[in-house]
Amino acid sequence: MRKALRWLLALTVLIGTLGTAGAATAADATGTDGTTDIKERLLSIPGMSLVEEKPYTGYRFFVLNYTQPVDHRKPSKGTFQQRITVLHKDVSRPTVFFTSGYNVSTTPRRSEPTQIVDGNQVSLEYRFFTPSRPQPADWTKLDIWQAASDQHRVFKALKGIYDKKWISTGGSKGGMTATYYERFYPRDMDGVVAYVAPNDVVNKEDSAYDRFFARVGTKECRDRLNGVQREALVRREPLEKKYAAYAEENGLTFTTIGSLDKAYEATVLDYVWGFWQYSLLSDCDQIPADAKDATDDEIWTSVDTIAGFSAYADQGLSTYTPYYYQAGTQLGAPTIGFPHIEKQYIRYGYQPPRNFVPRDIPMKFQPQAMRDIDTWVRHNARHMLFVNGQNDPWSAEPFRLGKGAKDSYVFTAPGMNHGANVAGLVPEQKALATARILDWAGVAPSAVQADPRAAKPLAKFDAKLDKRDVQREMTLRP
Repeated sequence: MRKALRWLLALTVLIGTLGTAGAATAADATGTDGTTDIKERLLSIPGMSLVEEKPYTGYRFFVLNYTQPVDHRKPSKGTFQQRITVLHKDVSRPTVFFTSGYNVSTTPRRSEPTQIVDGNQVSLEYRFFTPSRPQPADWTKLDIWQAASDQHRVFKALKGIYDKKWISTGGSKGGMTATYYERFYPRDMDGVVAYVAPNDVVNKEDSAYDRFFARVGTKECRDRLNGVQREALVRREPLEKKYAAYAEENGLTFTTIGSLDKAYEATVLDYVWGFWQYSLLSDCDQIPADAKDATDDEIWTSVDTIAGFSAYADQGLSTYTPYYYQAGTQLGAPTIGFPHIEKQYIRYGYQPPRNFVPRDIPMKFQPQAMRDIDTWVRHNARHMLFVNGQNDPWSAEPFRLGKGAKDSYVFTAPGMNHGANVAGLVPEQKALATARILDWAGVAPSAVQADPRAAKPLAKFDAKLDKRDVQREMTLRP
């Protein structure tokens, strides 16, 4: 996704969390037969091994490794260890299958659907994100079908233990991942909740993003942001000297992108996108009102706070090589224009994902991949909910539903950014979305079945469990 891609609410952020300790009885240590400890049941699965168990009141939380084939089409050609976590509530409860599309968090956390249904949660680390990377790494085996097949095998392995309904979910790239999983294995899940999931159907057609930036928020806020972005390029020479000193102090290098100059411009061009992805309109008062009168330090600080000057250094890029590889081979990468900046100040423009992946890794774009996903969703979506944010740039190219879709919805949370969730929807849509999730999970109370307006999460809020782990390494990620 990208050139804009740069932002991760990676939702290592279990997006939309609001939930808690709830309606069902908590994490009993036994299985359905009343005798077997849940840990023993998990570890009895072939290929499953324990990394650690962490205590959490009312739950059991396990960090595990699961043996996966490098190539699901040729499983005899090698394996790797894929990291998963299990937040165990009770085998009598539904299970939510979460992925951020990036690394998995090894701290107990609960996604919004998990809180809504008061269930178990299985979280999966996306293949090729370390340590879940085959060695040696055959990058041709990093694609959306292989990743969906990872999820399918994990689901099949755990379904014997967690045999109630399953809901898949994720935010941003995780929402895309949940959607792709549904496309390739539509019989696995009972419902899908995809948050702020971009849908870049035609990689070279990105005018929707330009229209978005021309009208998002207010003119006053747009003018402030555009002014700082332009001024950072006008003052390129003094600010790049500051950047060079910053890089030396922090041991940053620029081999992959090619130069400090390219990294500087890429960071500055992320600035406006990054603000709307992670900030609210009310945060505009923190942006210098008149960039031309601002000091160099004020311009630097504003750009660094929002876009992050370490993002395009080798040290910032390396963790996300799998993402940039996928953006440049299947997912696509948005490109936007900068009508408020004169051409002489822009040397490179939005750089393609190829510039953020080491050159010894071959890449070739596959334009049919996202077209296939889009066509399938429009005509075959069943029990799918897409939640977007009104002020989120990534929602400029959303998933849409066609006549073939059944019991599926696309909702937009007013005024919200890349952290949009069900709780942020207008009351009628919030109740409907919550009611459908409860129904898909098989736990809708009779009152909700009679009147969806009565729907609310089954679990109470837990400040630690429902805390967002927001990773804001500034690069081109959704």
